[in-house]
Amino acid sequence: MNAPIAKRVPFTHDIHNDIREDHYYWMKDKTNPEVVSYLEEENKYFSEVMKPLEQKTNEIFEGMVARVPESEEKVPVQNGQYFYYSREQKDKQYPIYARKRVESRELLDQEEEEVILDLNLLAGDDDYLSVTLQRLNEEQTKLAYLDNRDGSDRYTIYIKDLKTGDLLSDRIENVYIFGSMEWSQCGKYIFYVTVDDMQRPYRVWRHEVGSTEGDELLYEEQEVTFALFISKTQSGKYITVHSSSTMTEEVRLIDSEKPLSPIQLVDERRRGIKYDVDHWGEDLLILTNENALNFKLLRCPVSDLSRREEVIPYDENRYLQVVYPTKNKLFVLGRENGLTQIWVLEHNELQQLEWDEPLYTLSIVGGQSYDSDELLIEYESLLTPDTTYSLQIATGEKQAIHTAAVNGEYDPEAYNQHQLWATAKDGVKVPLMVSYKKGAIDDGPAPLILTGYGSYGMDSNPYFNAYRLPLLDKGVVFVTAQVRGGGEMGRHWYENGKTQHKLNSFTDFIDAARFLIEEGYTTADQMAARGGSAGGLLVGAVSNMAGDLFKVIVPEVPFVDVLTTMLDDTIPLTTLEWDEWGNPQREEDYTYMKSYSPYDNVEEKEYPHMYITTGLNDPRVAYWEPAKWVARLRTKKTDDNTLVLKTNMGAGHFGASGRFDHLKEAAECYAFIMDKIGVE
Repeated sequence: MNAPIAKRVPFTHDIHNDIREDHYYWMKDKTNPEVVSYLEEENKYFSEVMKPLEQKTNEIFEGMVARVPESEEKVPVQNGQYFYYSREQKDKQYPIYARKRVESRELLDQEEEEVILDLNLLAGDDDYLSVTLQRLNEEQTKLAYLDNRDGSDRYTIYIKDLKTGDLLSDRIENVYIFGSMEWSQCGKYIFYVTVDDMQRPYRVWRHEVGSTEGDELLYEEQEVTFALFISKTQSGKYITVHSSSTMTEEVRLIDSEKPLSPIQLVDERRRGIKYDVDHWGEDLLILTNENALNFKLLRCPVSDLSRREEVIPYDENRYLQVVYPTKNKLFVLGRENGLTQIWVLEHNELQQLEWDEPLYTLSIVGGQSYDSDELLIEYESLLTPDTTYSLQIATGEKQAIHTAAVNGEYDPEAYNQHQLWATAKDGVKVPLMVSYKKGAIDDGPAPLILTGYGSYGMDSNPYFNAYRLPLLDKGVVFVTAQVRGGGEMGRHWYENGKTQHKLNSFTDFIDAARFLIEEGYTTADQMAARGGSAGGLLVGAVSNMAGDLFKVIVPEVPFVDVLTTMLDDTIPLTTLEWDEWGNPQREEDYTYMKSYSPYDNVEEKEYPHMYITTGLNDPRVAYWEPAKWVARLRTKKTDDNTLVLKTNMGAGHFGASGRFDHLKEAAECYAFIMDKIGVE
């Protein structure tokens, strides 16, 4: 079967006295049968190309499945009289959520579990199910959850009566995928956030449970560059309403104990000022970047929101990201030296918790009680499976109480993990996280997969993945480049990789690749680049700028038609992104963005092998971006290298929802990569 060649329909974009020809603009019309037909033809071609790799795909898939434990259970988290947890069975696609009513952790084995939500039963015969948020009322007799069946960001709230197992008649549609649902303390009301026609979360409502009256609109965010999110403070006293853009934050409070009271503004929005709010005792805690690039911590009395007092002196070397108050101690999460850290406030100073490995990731387990005597912390590294520590809040003593199971033999001592620093072209040191099986690079360069993201200030952290083990055992080296645009090294790391500095993300990745070749880790014929979403933009731009450094490039759900998307404010999320990429209505931003937009920079030259994915229902990166890009690449590239596009016709940005379906997709991708970089 020959590769599909899409029809060309003349269309031009004309702005700032610059004309861009776009012969594949017609693909934007999802209702056009020719669009779906083209995507299906690409899928048929994909299947044809992958046929010779079927055995390799199955081997990788079976190796991954072999690493799936017979059962997996998360550490039970105490909330009132119950301990809550989720578990997975090897023969099931989805997790099961359950609880036990006991007085202490030591008695858990003596009590039978109560299943509160089995996603396998909930999915039924549907091919796709996503449940993102679950919220219990204060009495823990009702469970509200968000349900989606098409991969979009539009979810439906259902409420389950945990005494009877029945669903209430309440059904609330058009609710955002996350940060969008909370109970009042009395359990009579649910607050939720709905989306507009562009799937931007913009309205907060109050719903009276059981009522057939219309819900009350509490606040509408009218600025199209802002999105709306809600969350409950750790104490449960307040629900925070965040009006958020890339550069600016504005927070309001709903008193969850007085759900009919008006919303209260904490601090008016000022461009460039980001802040977050939590509640501790008689104070609000405010984490702000005002005159503090890496954020400082303030407090103000609940009774007087105009007052501000510094909690600790500002330290530019500490990037403070989240405050986590408990009844008796205050914890802070952030970053230092490129790694996640947790500090505890002692005698008006932050004391850092210590860990043994050189690379690790820390997080605080969600759903814990404000007045608990212990704090559950999740710890993992490239070599250490997800391990839960219990920290005694009163004494600071910590103990590992659970480590995620790894099926089959696994000896972490058989592998290496370490940090490298590549020098960027402007002299900046870019951190790289490296893992491989011992001996893999002893005899010279090895096959290597280099990944990256570098956008929105998001962190690429070291994490354990048992499904990587079969590939590590074949001698593949895994490297993550923490390029600028992420937040790994602090807020400045983000600021220097966005808008008019975005090129730093791409050149950092290129310099990392060159460094790995120079240091003897790999060669251009043995190296693959992989990135998803904004990471797909990253490796897509690199394919134009320095594709000769890679044998294969894998952009997954890639944001590659940058200008066309960012000029169209009818597309979901576009207006929210202008502070991230720039607004191409401004000529300066337009010119800069055009200089790297992958779709606009396709040339008549050789490209590496490319494996590109998308989802038909993706609201974050529309399917037509990678589809158009592939069509243009097919007509421009001068090589015989393989180029495939796989469209998931029933899912969105995150691919298949079932665990084994997701592994199958991963196995196909790895089979393609392994074949190209010479791994038997």
